[in-house]
Amino acid sequence: MFSELRNLGKVSSQMLVSAGIRSETQLSEMGAVPAYIAVKAASRKASLNLLWAIEGALTNRDWRDISRDERMSLLLQLDDYEKNAR
Repeated sequence: MFSELRNLGKVSSQMLVSAGIRSETQLSEMGAVPAYIAVKAASRKASLNLLWAIEGALTNRDWRDISRDERMSLLLQLDDYEKNAR
């Protein structure tokens, strides 16, 4: 299911499926931040490394290549998303 995507191994893929994300298309349509939030809601074990991994998977880059500026942008999106959910 996610084996074709970079950064998403067995554990990450299982976390996505547990959150109801079952395909690459669904993941792509959701985007990194909403997908991460869904995983976080389903499993408290999700770390920010998963957010970087999802972003890398969606942009076909190694998660370690997500720049500091991109990470900050993702964190700000995450913060906005969480504020709007309250």
